[in-house]
Amino acid sequence: MLNVDFPEQPKFDTLPEMNHVEGAAAFLSIQEGCDKFCHFCVVPYTRGSEYSRPVKDVLKDARRLIELGVKEITLLGQNVNAYHGESPDAASKEWSLGRLIQEIAEFDAFEIIRYITSHPRDVTQDLIDAHRDVKKLAPYLHLPVQSGSNRILKAMNRKHDRDFYFKLIDQFREARPDIAFSSDFIVGFPGEDDRDHADTLDLIRRVHYAQAYSFKYSRRPGTPASASEFQVDEGVKGERLAELQALLDEQKMAFNQKCVGQEMGVLFERKARHEG
Repeated sequence: MLNVDFPEQPKFDTLPEMNHVEGAAAFLSIQEGCDKFCHFCVVPYTRGSEYSRPVKDVLKDARRLIELGVKEITLLGQNVNAYHGESPDAASKEWSLGRLIQEIAEFDAFEIIRYITSHPRDVTQDLIDAHRDVKKLAPYLHLPVQSGSNRILKAMNRKHDRDFYFKLIDQFREARPDIAFSSDFIVGFPGEDDRDHADTLDLIRRVHYAQAYSFKYSRRPGTPASASEFQVDEGVKGERLAELQALLDEQKMAFNQKCVGQEMGVLFERKARHEG
């Protein structure tokens, strides 16, 4: 067992410091912490348990951002789709992320809504429905999976398998056919063998990502994975990462090529340094 002193739940002030406003785009923090305890991650130990800001505080900050000229808002959280903020009325005790997005979309000034980062286990039906019904919600979802191997997902304590992830992808695509996906991948997690790596490549081929973030596993002191005796050789990690990134780059290029010839709206966030 790990002996950990958890930090106190964060006390957010209006427009907390982590919110970043730059021209027409801004980040708004709505959630902190994580209860998932993935075996590679320090967030539950450094940020504490999940805490969601009350809805009234989030909406108050959203109005402030509108006064600052913001048109694109990104809702932030370590595990943002675990949001369960205190309701501003007596009709319900808490709002989910899907419900919050619906409310924020009612502000005429906001043209684009995004959110990041999500966990597959916290996807709810009303969040999927929001991608179908809320036109301001960007057709984009960052949904980290970390590995395509069921054996490694279990070792990571991810609490889902690859089939569960595939079902979510299918549900989002059914709700919003033009949705683009990105993800996170960890290569060389302790105990990963060639078959596990092949399973990850297979998952990538089946999903087709517009972009992704991928890394070689590195030890984080105090996490269960760091104490594993089955660490993967650094040279093997490098080879696997290169193969995985080559496949992701190929998919990213294919996504970009599909956009050629399409008409798309563009948001100018701020004036450039040079005239015109």
